[in-house]
Amino acid sequence: MKNFELRRDRFDLFDSMESPLINITFKLELEDFRPVCKESGLPPFHFFLYHIFTSLMKVDNFRYRIFENEVIKIDRLIPSYTVMNSDNVLNFTRFEHSDDMQTFIKRSLVARDESVNSKRLLHSATEFSAREIKDYVFVTSIPWLDFSSIQHPTAKFRNADIPSIAWGKFSLTPQGLLSMPFSVQAHHGFVDGYHMHLLSQEIAKALAETTAALKSLPKK
Repeated sequence: MKNFELRRDRFDLFDSMESPLINITFKLELEDFRPVCKESGLPPFHFFLYHIFTSLMKVDNFRYRIFENEVIKIDRLIPSYTVMNSDNVLNFTRFEHSDDMQTFIKRSLVARDESVNSKRLLHSATEFSAREIKDYVFVTSIPWLDFSSIQHPTAKFRNADIPSIAWGKFSLTPQGLLSMPFSVQAHHGFVDGYHMHLLSQEIAKALAETTAALKSLPKK
């Protein structure tokens, strides 16, 4: 928590505001990981999701939360994201994180199927205790739209301290990079635009390293 104390006065300033949120949408450009996913039999969405969650843990500012009127630093994340069920109604997933990519993806697929096949609202996190909810990061994708901004809902019990991540429609740049609108919303007492930049760099780096490792594997 030493690094947080360097910005304690900034936290106090933003936390006193009616809305302490910072929300930036930008173009995230990455190496196109879809071909290697196809060759390796990996679902691109869940491959990408894994790298987002592992990257969030590497940028400390996304791990700060408010609990019992004090700032804490979480040690784990609970993966969760939105899906559309069979009636085209929004639902939520939740599963246990794993640092192992194959295990993470397997759990994510099971969670997706559960929520897609449920007409009942699942995993809204309202059943969690005030402390348990702090391990969340809220994730959604809107693959149909090349959006330029997004506003996430917030609830009073969250203190606006739980980050929200969203991305939209993929496209290719003339250089062959994968480009998408990418939105990060967080408490400005913890996160600045600089930390969103660091997160984007971490995601790009992690994806490039995994993609290179998969390409180096012997072909089946």
